[in-house]
Amino acid sequence: MKTKIIFFIARYSHSGVPLAQIRLAKAFLRRGYIVEFVIGYIPDDLKAPIIDGATVMNLDIQRTFKLFPSIVSSIKKFQPDVIFTAEDHLNTIVAMAAIAARSKAKISASSRISPYRTYSDKPFSKDWVLKYSNILLRRRLDALVCVSEDMAKDYKAIFGETRHQCIYNMAYDSDTLTRISEPVDDPWITDKSTPLIITAGRLCPGKGYPDLINAINIIRKERPIKLAILGEGDFRVELEALIQKKELSDTVRLLGFQENPLKFFKQANVFALSSYFEGLPNVLIEAMAAGCTLVSTDCPTGPREVLKDGKYGYLVPMHDPKNMANAIKQALDNPASLELMKEAIEPFTEESVIRKHQEVLGI
Repeated sequence: MKTKIIFFIARYSHSGVPLAQIRLAKAFLRRGYIVEFVIGYIPDDLKAPIIDGATVMNLDIQRTFKLFPSIVSSIKKFQPDVIFTAEDHLNTIVAMAAIAARSKAKISASSRISPYRTYSDKPFSKDWVLKYSNILLRRRLDALVCVSEDMAKDYKAIFGETRHQCIYNMAYDSDTLTRISEPVDDPWITDKSTPLIITAGRLCPGKGYPDLINAINIIRKERPIKLAILGEGDFRVELEALIQKKELSDTVRLLGFQENPLKFFKQANVFALSSYFEGLPNVLIEAMAAGCTLVSTDCPTGPREVLKDGKYGYLVPMHDPKNMANAIKQALDNPASLELMKEAIEPFTEESVIRKHQEVLGI
């Protein structure tokens, strides 16, 4: 009998957790597993993802804690052998739902951001309740997964000797090369006469985009350069104002959300990450797969781990446009070799990640 797997995510978006879980679901489908994919809420401006071979359900419930009855019903109806859930708030609800449904399914609960940003020691606060609920329900979870080694260490620092372990997000699968090779119909991007720096992610303060824009402003006074920022978000107005203030309209472009960012990465010389915090940024691996040399802030957590302390790219301090500018210039003058990038992405490949999940869950 084929193994049945159900995935739960709280909210759908075109980035982060949803894309990582969809990629994992597709990989299990390719190996003959039966998969159901359950989404708590899909915003009105987005369409439900299509996962060939899987049933995709939208519960249309915005608040995570209100998902409990529907998750219980989904588990009872589907009778899964394995449950995948991601993000600590949802992980707690799923663990309670599995107990309520009297399910014997193995549960893999993945944490995506540092516990220092998730939990609190302030008695009876929301994050304090979540912390102790997590402790009480942890025995029902068969795999406690973090997306970086540093994050697993953070959990052990807060909770003591736990079973948290690192299993990386899958960032290179059988679809990756196809997506990289798609053409880009934008002369500004494809023009090779000026080096292209690229970045991608939600437009929000935590991504540090002003630092990157200021770094580009430093470089353009010395040599031709252009920057493309892929992504959408509430911080767009502030970034547009900064671009206008620095007179960078011909140098920096906000290209909005792109269904396939990898084909844009292929056109770039350098991928620059300017974040102040991450879980483990998949875009760094995707950018290397597309041939970009990496420059990243040394933020918690993930970049130092992906870049192996600078072996696979350039690490710079946060909030430091000058150092960012110098690193980008070095990356342009001394790009990483294809052999080195191939070595760097191996732990994030489909085969490596699936094998680790199968070993941990015994499936």
